[in-house]
Amino acid sequence: MNFYEEDPNLQGLLKAYLDDDFYRWADEQLEEFGEMCAHSIDERAVHTDREGQPRLIKYNKFGEDISEVWLNEGYKRTVKETYDKGIVGYVHKPIPELGRKGNYIYSFAQGYLLSHAEPGFYCPVTLTMATAYLIDHYASDELKSAYLPHVLATGDVELNEGATFLTERQGGSDVGVNEVQAIPDSDGYRIYGEKYFASNAGACGVAMVLARMEGATSGSKGLSLFLVPWRQDDGSLNGIKIRRLKDKLGVRAVPSAEVEFEGAKAYLVGEAEQGFYYMMEALNLSRVCNAVASIGIMRRAYLEAREYACERTAFDHRLIEYPMVQDTLTTLAAKQEVETSAIFNMISRFDRIAEAPREASQEEQILNRLLIAIMKKESAEQAIHFSHDALELHGGNGFIEDFVTPRLLRDAQVLTVWEGTANILGLEVLRLVKRYDAHHLFQREVRDKLRQGAFDKGAQLVEDELVKLEVFVEEVLQQTEDRQTYHSKHIAKRMADIFEGVTALTDANKGDARKQKIAEVFLEKTFQEESGSGYPLTMQYSEDILNVEVNAKV
Repeated sequence: MNFYEEDPNLQGLLKAYLDDDFYRWADEQLEEFGEMCAHSIDERAVHTDREGQPRLIKYNKFGEDISEVWLNEGYKRTVKETYDKGIVGYVHKPIPELGRKGNYIYSFAQGYLLSHAEPGFYCPVTLTMATAYLIDHYASDELKSAYLPHVLATGDVELNEGATFLTERQGGSDVGVNEVQAIPDSDGYRIYGEKYFASNAGACGVAMVLARMEGATSGSKGLSLFLVPWRQDDGSLNGIKIRRLKDKLGVRAVPSAEVEFEGAKAYLVGEAEQGFYYMMEALNLSRVCNAVASIGIMRRAYLEAREYACERTAFDHRLIEYPMVQDTLTTLAAKQEVETSAIFNMISRFDRIAEAPREASQEEQILNRLLIAIMKKESAEQAIHFSHDALELHGGNGFIEDFVTPRLLRDAQVLTVWEGTANILGLEVLRLVKRYDAHHLFQREVRDKLRQGAFDKGAQLVEDELVKLEVFVEEVLQQTEDRQTYHSKHIAKRMADIFEGVTALTDANKGDARKQKIAEVFLEKTFQEESGSGYPLTMQYSEDILNVEVNAKV
């Protein structure tokens, strides 16, 4: 098994978004990385999840608080191999073989493959990507010189993973009530207070921390962004203690902790009054990573289910020969490919804006935020759905830890929580609609794609759904605020379906007969009511879409 070789859809997307030289280099690199993810990285992930979870070493033999986090050797090997491949570094610095920077398209292709095997470790990668983004875009030249090379390490210098600490006990998603304080010092600041859910604690070399300066206004506008080294130059802790590690349902590879700052040395990043907005840019990046992790889990769940269905026999027939199984697998295959294509379309826009966020037009930025919100929400929910379906198709075996399905389901559960729950994302969509008419930008985007040429069999169907959405949004905007809030998630869901629908049509128009069949299945399953008569498309097209032989008809 090689996760990259097994995914011609990903290969096609990279061909579409990368120039020829970059694609040839990336194709070779991802071939190797896909093999690693399917074998050595996956094997280590099993060990980390079961026996090798991070452990807090609170005190040394003299009773001194050292707050060290133990990580198993296999996990540390995965860390080195992944960062050396440039998953973070080559977004910001030149690829030696090409003599130029990489981009987020390549990085997210790596993250997608990694998430087939170890979505828990993709969380620290995400945090390191966000840290690199914040330092590169907003830190002083002095801070960049001192810290950025280590955050971008690809085996050339010592690696310093990153972290972003927002959450406090009293607020959760309500960051505006944060209380952590930043007190001026002779050559910087000192941080005091507690972060309640701090992922990659003890494993990071530098953390980006939101804190409130003396005299700052209340609410999120009074928060500033600080770079906090985890350790001092002599190797001792930088006024930081870990109270405990969280005992989590899944993604056990990442140490998530309650962290106490007791005068930690810190350095202001950017303008003091812009800290929250800087962090929101990093949050958008993290939401894209979350969506990438989701489609990676979706793909792994589908692959495991398809393989099991082809091998397992019940009542004298392979599972794949049963119409209900064909329907499940064909539906999953179509949804995963369309959603992956839609997310990489979103990534291509994000990539352009992230390069120079202050130069992008307001319309570009609003549509970017909207697509990230709706696709993060949709993909996270689908990761759980796919994991559940894969587990159920395995029957009792799917519930046994010898198989990967329990871990996929446990790891998928957090994706609907991290970087914003469905409720938070629904409110984000509603805010963009009310403040910036984001629904009109969305409608224009979809119609532009339809005019560029779409698969004839479904263009009118998507247009009809878009008209229904327009009417629905206008009706909602006439309601009271509480009713608008109630409908916000419904708007987000309908937008995600339409965006994926037009993506399926575009792919069908450019692709082969198989892509056209995928579009037909996706549109039927998403927008049409099932009929009791006729020959279901998922049965007609199962062999072509699944790329397996379906023999007897049960």
